[in-house]
Amino acid sequence: MDAALADPYAADRALARRCVEGDRAAHRELFQSMSRRVHATLYRLFGTNHQIDDLIQDAFLQVFRSLDRYRGEASLATWVDRCVVRVAYAEFRGRRRRAGFLEVVPELASDEPSADARLAARDAVRRLYAILDRLDADHRVAFVLHAIDGRPMDEVARLTEASLPATKSRVLRARREIEARARRDRELLDFLPDDEGEAR
Repeated sequence: MDAALADPYAADRALARRCVEGDRAAHRELFQSMSRRVHATLYRLFGTNHQIDDLIQDAFLQVFRSLDRYRGEASLATWVDRCVVRVAYAEFRGRRRRAGFLEVVPELASDEPSADARLAARDAVRRLYAILDRLDADHRVAFVLHAIDGRPMDEVARLTEASLPATKSRVLRARREIEARARRDRELLDFLPDDEGEAR
């Protein structure tokens, strides 16, 4: 049997062990392999690139400080995701955030979106994140990871260290609050992902 199939996280454990031992090449390898993933998750959670470099740094500090507890029972990517979620919670709970302003808008379905369509999408995303800024941190994180980032509900539960029923409840409550606030905003309602994480 292939060694990778027998122990799919052996390479992850080896990389983590090298990091814990102070191997700078291992630190660079982990950072380079995970930095885009960390940026993407934080960007979806916060809806802005403003101060995201500081949050990325905080996330990797938490990753490197906690690697001695990594046992390889899940992938290193999942471990990193948990650290990112913890940093996001700390940021949301540590201060009242102003509404974010997106610097990049997700690609639209059309191959050649008009300037008006791009502007409308950018504005809808800005309004969505202004609503998310008012949500409880638990509800916001669960909703974004599931509905915007497209992660399965059970993965969101693991990342947020909550039960599956609690996670489902948080996503549902966030969706209801967002829809209630957006009821008079047809464009925003059309832009919201449905329960499966896809656009309506």
